[in-house]
Amino acid sequence: MKQLLFFWVAFFAVTSMFSQSKPAYLLYDSTGKVVDYAQMLDVCSKADIIFFGEQHNNPICHWLEQEMLHDLIRIRDKKIVVGAEMFEADNQLVINELFQHLIPMNKWEENVRLWTNYQTDYKPIVDICYKNGISLIATNIPRRYAAKVARAGFESLDSLSEQAKQYIAPLPVAYDENVPCYKNMLSMGSMGNMHASANLPKAQAIKDATMAYFILKYLPSKWLFYHINGAYHSDNFEGIVWYIKQKRKDLNIIVISSIEEPDIYHPSFDDMKQKGNFILVIPSTMTKTY
Repeated sequence: MKQLLFFWVAFFAVTSMFSQSKPAYLLYDSTGKVVDYAQMLDVCSKADIIFFGEQHNNPICHWLEQEMLHDLIRIRDKKIVVGAEMFEADNQLVINELFQHLIPMNKWEENVRLWTNYQTDYKPIVDICYKNGISLIATNIPRRYAAKVARAGFESLDSLSEQAKQYIAPLPVAYDENVPCYKNMLSMGSMGNMHASANLPKAQAIKDATMAYFILKYLPSKWLFYHINGAYHSDNFEGIVWYIKQKRKDLNIIVISSIEEPDIYHPSFDDMKQKGNFILVIPSTMTKTY
């Protein structure tokens, strides 16, 4: 009798513990099924390109990016290249010199443009690459050139010097205004007048096209390119992925998206379906890095 009583007490204690648990995230596949990290890692490890679409100020995204990078380096035997939206192409020389030990780690940061959350969110990625001899590619267009497009359209890039054009996708850049990620930007808010608003998705597109260009440029055959970017740049297999597919339909591309939800057990999945191969769902109450 005592043993039976002990069993039920233990059972209800464990049941209560799990019912009150607060996981930091859940992973879903594109059909809405909950999957575990090992399942996602297994699929991702076989890819040619992985896009980890993050929420820039979410600590779970940054933690999982780092964990996945460690695991991919191990599984792919270091045959991996890392790229990031957060570094601009004209800073590639400084990154290379850092990795060639021409610049000390405590000095290189003053020679590049870094996001305000670099120390907490992106420095760990740089450190992992540096310690493991993994190439780090600055894939994004210099922001001053994206700003030109936002003001005056693609044509404004024609006047750039040949040296400047080395840091952007080759011109002219293909552009389809009906791709949903660009079409939807027109309803996200105006920049003050119709002309500027019409150029807003073009500024997004030149970023996507440039990141796609440098990913393909630095992707060795049979290696893995692991790219970190804001989720909007790769959600729904659009943005950067759309530009990649214009050039290389043969590549195995995996998209990880991330969203914040009030209830991660019951996300608004109608809005998430086909958002990516995997969707990282994080409580909307999660603390922020900035």
